Amino acid sequence: MAGSSNGPGGGVVRMYRSQFGLGLRALSRDRLASAGIVIVVLVSLSALLAPVISPHDPAAADQIAGRLAPMGTPGHILGTDAQARDILSRLIWGGRVSIVIAVLPVLVSALGGLVLGLSAGMAGKVTRGVIMRLLDVLFAFPPVLLALAVATVLGPGMMNVMMAIAIVSIPFMARVVYVETLSVRSSDFIEAARVAGTPTRRLLIREVLPNVLPPLVVYATTGIGGLIVMAAGLSFLGVGVQPPTSDWGIMTADGRLVLRQAPHVASIPGVMIMVVALAFNVAGDGIRDAMDPRRRSGHG
Repeated sequence: MAGSSNGPGGGVVRMYRSQFGLGLRALSRDRLASAGIVIVVLVSLSALLAPVISPHDPAAADQIAGRLAPMGTPGHILGTDAQARDILSRLIWGGRVSIVIAVLPVLVSALGGLVLGLSAGMAGKVTRGVIMRLLDVLFAFPPVLLALAVATVLGPGMMNVMMAIAIVSIPFMARVVYVETLSVRSSDFIEAARVAGTPTRRLLIREVLPNVLPPLVVYATTGIGGLIVMAAGLSFLGVGVQPPTSDWGIMTADGRLVLRQAPHVASIPGVMIMVVALAFNVAGDGIRDAMDPRRRSGHG
């Protein structure tokens, strides 16, 4: 616990290193979580190295290969789409867009949720009530419909869809931080620090924040998978990323027009969305279990 920071510095460091080591060992024993992490790392590396490993220009049509070429066409491992563009290249470049469009809003919403959650948890009843009631208003709307409404108002585009996803995610992040803050605030070591005259700012930074961050990080990691699906859905509906930018949602939308003639055009990006979202979910669950001593002992 963060309250142990009052003890000898060396003992605290050894304790945190020991907990970190136990967490890593527990995570390595979780095969499902390890597989999820491997998939996330491979997809992220592919997206990062897209200019190097992409076999073709994702926006260029190959008239020689022909439109709707079946899978296995020479030079096109996964075939081409309705515009004779290489599906593998578009899949790689689309991964860059799909991951960025989910990860950046998570970072923004985590920061916003951290500020709001800490403010509500540490403030008085009036401030707490105002913040939480405003968040409850956003909770009243289904996340997908709220994101669709915000994206429609802001207009299509990558930046606007990221803003929409961030706005939708902030209440959930703030709720996690708020609950953890209330739990830590009522702890004995916090009361002891208050009695000892510790300033509120120092108490917040040294005692509350270290206990609030781990659950927030785990929740954010788990939520990335759902946000990838949400971003793809907005692009599929035409209010997200716009052509000719490669995006898994756009690829799926384009493929539905030729679903009978070439089902692989829509199914390949659809399967990729499902696999990557699931990978983030199981990776987040594994990290959560590894960081929780009670769950860790249960899996041991």
